[in-house]
Amino acid sequence: MNILVTGANGQLGNEMRIIAKTSSDKYVFTDVVAVEGNPTTILDITDLNAVKAIVKDKKIDVIVNCAAYTNVDKAESDEAFCRILNAQAPMNLAEAIKEVDGLLIHVSTDYVFGGDLYNTPCKEDQKGTPTGVYGHTKLEGEQNIQSVGCNYAILRTAWLYSEFGKNFVKTMLNLTATKPQLNVVFDQVGTPTYALDLAKAINAIVAEYKQGEWDKTGIYHFSNEGVCSWFDFTKMISAYAGNTSCNVLPCHSDEFPSPVKRPAFSVLDKTKIKSTFNITIPYWTDSLKQCMANMGAIKK
Repeated sequence: MNILVTGANGQLGNEMRIIAKTSSDKYVFTDVVAVEGNPTTILDITDLNAVKAIVKDKKIDVIVNCAAYTNVDKAESDEAFCRILNAQAPMNLAEAIKEVDGLLIHVSTDYVFGGDLYNTPCKEDQKGTPTGVYGHTKLEGEQNIQSVGCNYAILRTAWLYSEFGKNFVKTMLNLTATKPQLNVVFDQVGTPTYALDLAKAINAIVAEYKQGEWDKTGIYHFSNEGVCSWFDFTKMISAYAGNTSCNVLPCHSDEFPSPVKRPAFSVLDKTKIKSTFNITIPYWTDSLKQCMANMGAIKK
């Protein structure tokens, strides 16, 4: 099986590189820029002809789209490019993979929700009500993939972190180690997602696809198990790291003005992906501890 990964130098892309090390499949890792130490094929997924060419040349069976415009605040002033990357590029990938009758695994977001008030975990068929450009363009990307009619698995995830790049865990590790006091919002609730766990779920989908007779096209939700606020998340990060000198306090979202209203409750219901692909999802604190251990950030 030949698998093309886009956004291969990001958080999830780097975890996919780890998965590839023990896989019998052949991976082609692509991104728009190269990173030292990460073998990368340069590919602009906004260029349909370039995407079609590499899919045919490398005889690609599966595309895993880890690329996206993810700066939620900046997207409000950069709508045109955000739409190209989050809405048009996924359609390019869908059209290219359809031509070879392959599978597109596309990563989406909990930000497709948020405009309606709700307090139960979001299911896949819940109406999208995004509140900002980022969420709107990601929802458009999903719809564009569906309109092409290729084989696909759209995975909505939330609160992604890893050992790689910039993310909430790394930021809070630094702040709780250097600040005497820290205010963190408690009125936004969701579930952290360790990117390696998401990569393993993607691998399970690929394994299912390899069996033939694919009939599992659809939207799926994936995050780690459990529920917490950003405040709870930070408290656990600081506890595992042993940063006990920082007083972490809860605060309201309006104390941190933002051009975008973020989802207040973005817990995802994972029943469908667990039953369809027979996977077990770790609890969020267990995965956080594992990631921090991999980073060498756990207090001995």
